[in-house]
Amino acid sequence: MTDKLETYHRKRRFDDTPEPSGIAARTRRATTTSGAKRVPRKGAARDGLSFVIQEHDARRLHYDFRLELDGTLKSWAVPKGPSLDPSVKRLAVHVEDHPLEYGSFEGEIPEGNYGAGSVIVWDRGTWEPAGGEAGAREAYAAGKLKFQLNGEKLHGGWTLVRSHMRGSGDKEQWLLIKERDDDARSEADFDVLEARQGSVLSDAPGARDNGAGKSAAAKGTMKGTTKEERANTSIKATKAAASRKAKGTPADRPDIVATRNAESLRELAAHPSIEGAVAAALPETLKPQLATLVDSAPGGDNWLYEIKFDGYRVLARIDHEAKPPVKIFTRAGNDWTAKFRQQVQAIARIAVDSAWLDGEAVVLDSHGVPDFQALQNAFDANRPQDITLYLFDLPYLNGYDLRGVPLEQRRAILHALLETAADDTLRFSADFGFAADDLLKSACDMNLEGIIGKRRDSLYVSGRSPAWIKLKCRRRQEFVIGGFTEPAGSREAFGALLLGVYDTKGALQYAGRVGTGFDAARLRAIRKELDARESATMPFASEPRERSRTRVHWVKPELVAECNFAEWTSDGIVRQASFVGLRNDKSPKQIVHETPRKGADVQQMTQELAREPGAEQAKAKPSAAKKRASKAADVPDAAPAKAATKRAARGAAGAVQAPERAPAKTSAKSAGKAGTATVAGVRISHPDRVIDKSTGVQKIALAEYYASVAPWMLPYLKDRPVALVRAPEDIGGELFFQKHSQKLAIPNITQHPGLDPDHPPLLTIESQAALVGAAQMGTIELHTWNAVAANIEKPDRMVFDLDPDPALGWKRMVEAAQLTRELLDELGLKSFCKTSGGKGFHVVVPIAKQLGWDEVKAFSQAVAQHMATALPKHFAAKMGAQNRKGKIFVDYLRNNRGSSTVCAYSLRARPGLGVSVPLDWDEVPNTTAGDQWNISNVHERLDSLTNDPWADYAKTKQRITAAMQRRLATAEHD
Repeated sequence: MTDKLETYHRKRRFDDTPEPSGIAARTRRATTTSGAKRVPRKGAARDGLSFVIQEHDARRLHYDFRLELDGTLKSWAVPKGPSLDPSVKRLAVHVEDHPLEYGSFEGEIPEGNYGAGSVIVWDRGTWEPAGGEAGAREAYAAGKLKFQLNGEKLHGGWTLVRSHMRGSGDKEQWLLIKERDDDARSEADFDVLEARQGSVLSDAPGARDNGAGKSAAAKGTMKGTTKEERANTSIKATKAAASRKAKGTPADRPDIVATRNAESLRELAAHPSIEGAVAAALPETLKPQLATLVDSAPGGDNWLYEIKFDGYRVLARIDHEAKPPVKIFTRAGNDWTAKFRQQVQAIARIAVDSAWLDGEAVVLDSHGVPDFQALQNAFDANRPQDITLYLFDLPYLNGYDLRGVPLEQRRAILHALLETAADDTLRFSADFGFAADDLLKSACDMNLEGIIGKRRDSLYVSGRSPAWIKLKCRRRQEFVIGGFTEPAGSREAFGALLLGVYDTKGALQYAGRVGTGFDAARLRAIRKELDARESATMPFASEPRERSRTRVHWVKPELVAECNFAEWTSDGIVRQASFVGLRNDKSPKQIVHETPRKGADVQQMTQELAREPGAEQAKAKPSAAKKRASKAADVPDAAPAKAATKRAARGAAGAVQAPERAPAKTSAKSAGKAGTATVAGVRISHPDRVIDKSTGVQKIALAEYYASVAPWMLPYLKDRPVALVRAPEDIGGELFFQKHSQKLAIPNITQHPGLDPDHPPLLTIESQAALVGAAQMGTIELHTWNAVAANIEKPDRMVFDLDPDPALGWKRMVEAAQLTRELLDELGLKSFCKTSGGKGFHVVVPIAKQLGWDEVKAFSQAVAQHMATALPKHFAAKMGAQNRKGKIFVDYLRNNRGSSTVCAYSLRARPGLGVSVPLDWDEVPNTTAGDQWNISNVHERLDSLTNDPWADYAKTKQRITAAMQRRLATAEHD
């Protein structure tokens, strides 16, 4: 087989092309060292020989016809592609054999490589040679192959016959001919290449353009037609024009991971230079991504769910150039390699040179359910063979940082690598294709701890993230042990443990007691730990109010206990607690009161933070600016950081004037040793704290910015419930999405109780002082509802968030915004555009307070779905990275009750602190990016404006009418 692929290998540089090599050298090396059996190839069909036709848009568009025979794909390049017309004989130039893995290859072959261009799988299936496989060998050698195709597009009888002509490089020239049968069609009546475009593996549309000439029916005079007919005609013309422009767009390429089989993924793992991956040295340490506790699953289909294992979180570092080559660490960074001897050996046999693996160590009971106490017993008895590592993520691999690669792609590569592990101590943590509520119920019925949800497109971020969530069967968390009571009656060792959690000020607050969940051996073992830590000093901030019938002993707050419990009382005490086990993998200082977030809030936050480059991506894939600034940021007096801060402050505090408005009145004064400043009458604590390490911008600049833009921003905030994205430390740390009032009040903010039933009051910002007060509390972003507090059930605007595939160029975004405007114009709706401050545009439509939330959302959904139907190569109306490859997602979900959109002139919590800037439609073609304006340069734009780009926004009065809805329905069914 090596000889058959010699020409194929000679023509390609596999360190520069994503094409499969067909040589699983690393897998074979692992097989040799571990004795593991090789996993059978998954690419070929089991019920017959495979065939594939790949559309190859290289120097010239052509089709590669490939037939599986004797372990390779016999290949022909067909310049004009196959025809269903038996009278048409297509030239087929015989080329080198390709590996079987090539049958599922789709992707972009980079410039400078052989065959540079895009490849999609146009058709695939099985082929049946006349005379069977043995007859096929003879017929191939004789130069006349007869066969049947059973594909997704092509069927029936075909013939490949060798001619006596020779092509370039003395290549054999064959002819591909369709047999006369029921599947034959006249080419004059049916062109299969035009009629059946696109990939059969992905959403890739391919290089052919079926829009040319299709708009003739939509052309001609509009005279004498109704408004409705003109709208429909314009929509059709727009569709045809956009289709013509789509030809050759690089972003139409499918994701190469999603279209590979397991063996091909293992080959890719050797050099995973895929989108989002960054060449990087393997770090010595890695902090894991943590899940956010929620009370219900968020909506949408962009989440996958795994079992929540009852064990210890571990990370494995693999580096075969180091000694030892494998180390295993706890979540806190403790080296536990010695406790996992068998697992270390199994990990060393995985076919990788270097990697970080993320997973959970568990012991399964006789029913296959994780048993935390059994895990502790396995550690105590030094029995690593009882422990199973369930692995679920792959943040680093073979010289690449994969944290910027979407979760599903990282997991696909990990799964493929683990298939060859052949050791029961290592398993892949599978995700389940069930609704979250159903899976959680099943998990609870099996006495499991709960489930973990992860956004399919999420990046890997150290620390707690809303892109990973946990839903528990019963409330459960860790507590610090601050004391214990003497036993009573026949009880031995102790009666109950006194529990505590740390508050935001670092004080240990009493949280109740736990007296159940112990057996005799556990009681004795824990008493030894308690006696070693007994103290005369009470560790709690205040003495427990609960009275004990037996003597209380205080202990140093060094032990962490994990407990189940029913609920928290209003006094911060747990009810019906039951002991699970001691946790020596967690620091006591990390133990706080865990409060579950609302599933809907998490969904809203992840739409903002996980679906486009933001704080999460800043960690996973730092910008060039951030890399350049990082060295300076480490030096207190670094000039670049100071200069950046000065520029930001100058942009924030400059005299910004709204049309016919007084300049923003701001003042900032240093308070010297007190470490405070004052802006617009609001005290700013920690003014020198850096909030964006990529630029060195400080908190004082944040407050001054919002003070300066208040005249521009307040008209879009007035009486409109607001949600805040807060960064208590910096935008690279944990971000909080706040929609309701909290105990720690924001200075000068207005509260509206009762507007959101069963929730604390909603918030509005009505003044410059309130805006600066929000900045004082660490607010970076402000998101507003589509309705005002005075009439909360009647939205007064619609928002379409144009969210692109990250691979798309900016020209496609500009075109998408213009197409959206045209469609809305034809419907009779005036729209306004602003940059998102991130990577796209927001198209905003003011409407009369006439319809309810459900009606407005339904109309916006109809618009989005129509756009996706009318322009399928441009738009998608379904959320999820897999649905918008090469497209722009028209996010209409911002029109739900309670959803919000970033406000005009709000900053974004992303490196550089981009700004969402309103535009005149005439300015849109000249924009360069969604974050073109930022905290440092937006003042230049504001200073140069003579008119407010959205001056007509407040004056625009328009209704959603039945006629508009009919227009959409008519165009949809046309």
